[in-house]
Amino acid sequence: MKRVKNIYEKVYDFDNLYNAYLNARKGKRFRDDVLKFSSNVEEHLIDIQNELMWETYKVGKYRKFIITDPKKRLIMALQFRDRVVQWAIYRQINPLFDKQFIEDSYGCRDGKGTHRATQRLQYWLKQNDRKAGKHYYLKLDISKFFYSIDHEILIDILKRRIADNRMINLLKTIIISEDTDFGLPEGFITDYPPLTGSSLGLPIGNLTSQMFANIYLNELDQFCKHKLKIRQYIRYMDDIIILGNDKKHLIYLKNEIENFVNNKLRLRLNNKTAIRPIGMGIEFVGYKVWPTHIKIRKSSVIRMKMRLKEVQHLYSKGLIDIDELRSVLASYFGFMKHCNSYNLRKKLSETLVFKRDNESKK
Repeated sequence: MKRVKNIYEKVYDFDNLYNAYLNARKGKRFRDDVLKFSSNVEEHLIDIQNELMWETYKVGKYRKFIITDPKKRLIMALQFRDRVVQWAIYRQINPLFDKQFIEDSYGCRDGKGTHRATQRLQYWLKQNDRKAGKHYYLKLDISKFFYSIDHEILIDILKRRIADNRMINLLKTIIISEDTDFGLPEGFITDYPPLTGSSLGLPIGNLTSQMFANIYLNELDQFCKHKLKIRQYIRYMDDIIILGNDKKHLIYLKNEIENFVNNKLRLRLNNKTAIRPIGMGIEFVGYKVWPTHIKIRKSSVIRMKMRLKEVQHLYSKGLIDIDELRSVLASYFGFMKHCNSYNLRKKLSETLVFKRDNESKK
């Protein structure tokens, strides 16, 4: 594999930084921090360019908040200028690695996503359903994946492809940020270990964290496809499905994968790992998939209804504008149209009413 040199200069090239700024502001143009940055965009980009050129760039402070989707997760949001830097890195680094990824890796990749993943899985289920005998699926899930990524292993993987010390040093700055405090907010109860000062973990919410996660688990993808010769293997981030007609062979694959994950990546499989008949349907990326049809998981429907009620309230109080409302609705109705959900869509369309409080008083 040919290693790439002289890529660092491409990251701080002004055109790359400007396009990174455009990427970073999509859907966020009217937020206060984005407006402030945009009001003097050239000066801000030149400041970033100088910091990168002279290798003085440091990651800014993170803003922490909690989401429940469906379990509690600690999200760490960067300042806008740092998101611009992340996009500048992503635009140059991600294409180098993406071309090495397997076809059936679907998480956070252009032209992939949840809809393509479920379509691919159902295609295989239909093929297997036409064959005689029983068919099974092995579902694998990495325990506390983002919190468990080993910095040393990740950096070694990056060095195999990148032969540019300045680029590696910048990536280290992102991965092992001096200003990143993974300590949990007061009152936040979780079984995740505190990661302050640790050599483990990437902050959920960073663009580069998604990229690094795919690069990290590509090691497992290559092992499964080229060493174990698994044909029907699909991954969306840390959710993995393997299909087969021999339960004993799936148990063998599970043990081989677990050894690789434990010893090579220093990760652990969680207790969701299981082998079941495909006739039960396969829960994957928010859907439940059968050879004949696809439904939204019950837990996904519950979360969707809760989120829509929250958006309804925020809009009524004037806390979100019409563009943000339309974006949320388009996302959810787009999610629903890719499965058998006619009755759910009809019910939501009939019952959801969005209006400002002051409109109701007129």
